Amino acid sequence: MLRAEAPKPEAPVTVDSYRYLPRSMKTMYEATPVSDEPVAWTPLPRPLNRCSIALMTSAGIFLKDSQAGFDEEREWANPQWGDPTYRVIPSDVRQEQVACSHLHISHDDLLEDVDVVLPIRAFKALETEGRIGSLAGEHYSFMGYQDRRLLDWRNTQGPELAARLKERKVDVLLLAPA
Repeated sequence: MLRAEAPKPEAPVTVDSYRYLPRSMKTMYEATPVSDEPVAWTPLPRPLNRCSIALMTSAGIFLKDSQAGFDEEREWANPQWGDPTYRVIPSDVRQEQVACSHLHISHDDLLEDVDVVLPIRAFKALETEGRIGSLAGEHYSFMGYQDRRLLDWRNTQGPELAARLKERKVDVLLLAPA
């Protein structure tokens, strides 16, 4: 009987995270100090098929008839700044209700199908299949391009959103980045 030899390891792949960014942004990001804070890790309180799940997107979507858009005017004035507020998006949102205000992403695809940035339909299917316990009644949208310090999120929006999730008994908040 012949034995197959173990495959030889391939050379490591080099990932150029800055390939599509201006050189000045590479310099800026490389000069940004890395936080030495530990990652906040919380194990699931129960199996996933019994958890309540809410979604969060960084695409800057909002309900065009009932919510203000994100502050693009200030973003135009200072491209390093991003509006730190968030918008609540209901589970029964319809495509025609959605608008987007975010200068760092293309709006075309999400205005055609919001599920590319907030996969509510996919998670409703997972709920129907019994793979998740339930999909929360509301989800959250913010403008993903934030000031590097994230102080507003750390001190205001983060604690507010955490309290809101706890009040609604949401077990998992899943970020669908744009």
